[in-house]
Amino acid sequence: MKSSEMVTIGELAQRFGLGTHVLRYWESVGLLEPARRTGGQRLYGRADLERVALILMGKEAGLTLGQLATVLSTADPMDHRDLLCHHVEELERRIARAQAAKELIEHVLACPHSLAECEHAREHIAARIPPLHPQRGPDSRTGNLTSLRRPSLAHPDA
Repeated sequence: MKSSEMVTIGELAQRFGLGTHVLRYWESVGLLEPARRTGGQRLYGRADLERVALILMGKEAGLTLGQLATVLSTADPMDHRDLLCHHVEELERRIARAQAAKELIEHVLACPHSLAECEHAREHIAARIPPLHPQRGPDSRTGNLTSLRRPSLAHPDA
């Protein structure tokens, strides 16, 4: 594509495998600013193609459209270093969870035992079960779970 060549919204959408409504939405939230012809038809140049590629890359990395709008609002992404650093931390957490899931699946595939019999799988399953009730806690004297609900306001003789 020559720098002077322009494409219509339909051509741009087809090139990236997107619906034209997606590009219109991105325009409405400020992610794209196409040039316009006299007839009002949207026209996109090389910079717009690069912008769409960046948006798609950001979405693949898990950034929201709002985060992308922030990052792409300036020429230098380092203007939003905190946002990007926070997102890297989130990606690292996701990668760790995905790696643990992959390792468990690989173990299940190689293990001669069923899920019910495999101690390794049982430990992972047990670790994913939430506590009994968020309003319950251990009794400091006995270690047994007790209710942490507020006492009833009703009279004890009622």
